[in-house]
Amino acid sequence: GGSEATSDVADAEESLGRQIYRHLMNGVSHMLPFVIGGGILIALAFMFDMEFAGTAKFGSGTSLAAFFKNIGGLAFSMMMPILAGYIAMSIGERPALMLGIVGGFLAASGGSGFFGALFAGFIGGYLILVLRKVFSVLPDSLEGLKPILLYPVIGLLLMGILMTYVINPPTAAFNQWLAGALASMSTTSKVLMGFVLGAMMSIDFGGPLNKAAYVFGTASLAAADGSAVSSEIMAAVMIGGMVPPLAIALCTMLFKSKFTSKERQSGVTNFIMGLSFITEGAIPFAASDPLRVIPTCALGSGVAGALSMAFGCSVPAPHGGVFVFGVVQNWPMYFAALAAGSVLAAVLMGFVKKNVNE
Repeated sequence: GGSEATSDVADAEESLGRQIYRHLMNGVSHMLPFVIGGGILIALAFMFDMEFAGTAKFGSGTSLAAFFKNIGGLAFSMMMPILAGYIAMSIGERPALMLGIVGGFLAASGGSGFFGALFAGFIGGYLILVLRKVFSVLPDSLEGLKPILLYPVIGLLLMGILMTYVINPPTAAFNQWLAGALASMSTTSKVLMGFVLGAMMSIDFGGPLNKAAYVFGTASLAAADGSAVSSEIMAAVMIGGMVPPLAIALCTMLFKSKFTSKERQSGVTNFIMGLSFITEGAIPFAASDPLRVIPTCALGSGVAGALSMAFGCSVPAPHGGVFVFGVVQNWPMYFAALAAGSVLAAVLMGFVKKNVNE
């Protein structure tokens, strides 16, 4: 039957999307410790250096601050190579790791930054797959040469050519355009962007849309790394991801009749997850009642993201939730934005959810 054939194609398409997502997540999960460790150390450097605030020395004015900034900066500078390396390794296994790492460095040094590193990772992985096919015609006696000579040398040469002449020029231009566009944004459009990014974090709780917003947030951090590494975009993204679990936790307390006793017990863990910026805590609740839980959470997250932008909050770390509030600029208003979004979502959810008959 024709219908079966088309469903097979759909499966293959789906699995390609899933594959790409899996490779990307392999890169992101390996990258995160570098970004978190580095980002927070850099943030601490600025905290230890208040006496030089506003001067050119800010962040490395004292020897203690300089130590933190140096170590944090080194870890942070590994972000793109590690991202690209582990995307590549996920596709082409060990021979692809080196290609991805060097491709990520080429992206960082060539101005194409985070997006360039994403390209580098996929290019590195697929280059190895192509080279495997090409070199499969060689006699078996040369099998041992492939991993120690052919893949590294020919792969690196091709990676260098592709990054330098194909990927970097347009991606660097796009980055400059994006930076300019973000810098020239009016308050209104910033607030709107905060709303969209916040809501995206909350629509699929850790799925592709959430990750797209998150990757955009970390990319904006990476772009800011010359200055005090601090990003209003990252702040809107993080707050958007913190709202859903908090909203659910509040809702289980305020509207007890709408939840089973088991759900009410797990409400407490959602408080911890929300404060820690683990959006995934909302998944079981969303799965059991998506039409009521998801839109109300997305609305609350959007409002929190919009308020975060309106108050000019910015955050230097890509993760950590309430634990990095000490380094958030204008943290009292950030906290207020978080509370407002969470309470709004919780109250709306309480009103639209049906009573549970236990």
